[in-house]
Amino acid sequence: MRHTFYIPFVLIFMAISSIVHAFEPFQPLPSMPPIPDDNPLTASKISLGKMLFFDRRLSVNGSLSCNSCHDLSRAGSDYRVLSPGATGHSNQRSTPTLYNVAYQTVFYWDGRASTLEEAIASHLLDRTIMSIPTTTDVVNVINKVPAYRKLFSEVFQSSISYDTITAALASFVRSLTTPNSPWDNYLNGNKSAISKQARIGFKTFIETGCASCHFWVNLSGPVPGLAFQQGEGFYELFPNYPGTDYERRYLLSDDLGRYAITKDPTDRRMWRVPVLRNIELTAPYFHNGSVATLEEAIKVMAKVQLGKDMVQPDVDDVAVFLRTLTGKIPDITVPQLPYM
Repeated sequence: MRHTFYIPFVLIFMAISSIVHAFEPFQPLPSMPPIPDDNPLTASKISLGKMLFFDRRLSVNGSLSCNSCHDLSRAGSDYRVLSPGATGHSNQRSTPTLYNVAYQTVFYWDGRASTLEEAIASHLLDRTIMSIPTTTDVVNVINKVPAYRKLFSEVFQSSISYDTITAALASFVRSLTTPNSPWDNYLNGNKSAISKQARIGFKTFIETGCASCHFWVNLSGPVPGLAFQQGEGFYELFPNYPGTDYERRYLLSDDLGRYAITKDPTDRRMWRVPVLRNIELTAPYFHNGSVATLEEAIKVMAKVQLGKDMVQPDVDDVAVFLRTLTGKIPDITVPQLPYM
C-alpha cells in the first residue's frame, strides 16, 4: 500500500490539532509503543528476548548475534555502510537503528514486513544475515540448551517454537525506546529545553518542506492506530527530483526500493520514510549508507526531495534542531547467557 503526502497534509493536521490532540503533527514519545494483543509485553518475556538478542547461536556459524549489527551501545546500529552477515556476505542495505522501531507501521527499508514479529522471523533466516537454513534449525539450536527450555516453559507455558522465539525477541525490541530528548521536553512545555538556534532550525525544517514526510512521534509519518493501521506503510519517492549530482555521486537510484518486493512500477524508488529520532547517532545515512555526515544528508535531502539548494547557515540550524531529537539511550548490560 502506497501513501505519499506533502505539506498540505501536515497543515491539515496542524489545523485539526487544535481540536483533536491525537492528531498533532509533532508529539513527544509515548511511554510505550503499540503492543499487539497476541504478544502481550511482560518483564519475563523482555528478559528472555534480551538473552536471545545477544546470543550468537542464532546465526548459522555462531559468529553473529542481533547485537552485532544493531549494537545497542552504538545507538542500535553499527556505523558501517553495509554490515557483513554471518557468512561474510554484506547486507544489501544499511542497518537501521532498532531504538523506537516499535512505533513504525511497517519494517525494513522497503516495508516488506507488517509486524515486528514478521520482520524478526524473516531476519533470522536471511541468507545474507543470520543464514540459518530453516525455522526447525533455529528451534533446535535453542532447544538444545536446558536453561532455555525451562525459561520458555515459564514464560510461554509451552515448548520452544519459532513463534515463541520471535515473540520474545520482538518483546525485547519493543522495550528499546529513547524518551526524554530535549525535543520531547520542549513539546511537553519546557520551552527552554532546546536552544534558540534549534527553534530556528525547526522553523526552517517546516518551511523547507521536510515536515511533509517527517512528522509525528518518530518524525517518520503516522504511528499505528491513528491515520494508519499496523501494516500500512508510509512511503516516499527517493530521489523525488532525479538527475542531480547528489543522485549520481551517492548512487541513490541504483536500488529500486519497494519495487523489488511488489514489482509494481509505481513502487520504483519508493521507500519507507526513515525515523529521525537519534539521527545524529546513526550515521552513515540513507538506504545505502552513502552519506557520512548529518549536514551533508540535510543538503542532499533538500535537493533530491524538494528541489532546493540550502545555504549553509540553514543547514547548520536544521542540524542543531535534529540533534535535539536524541533521547536517553538506555543502559543495556550484556546478559549472562545460558549454556549446556
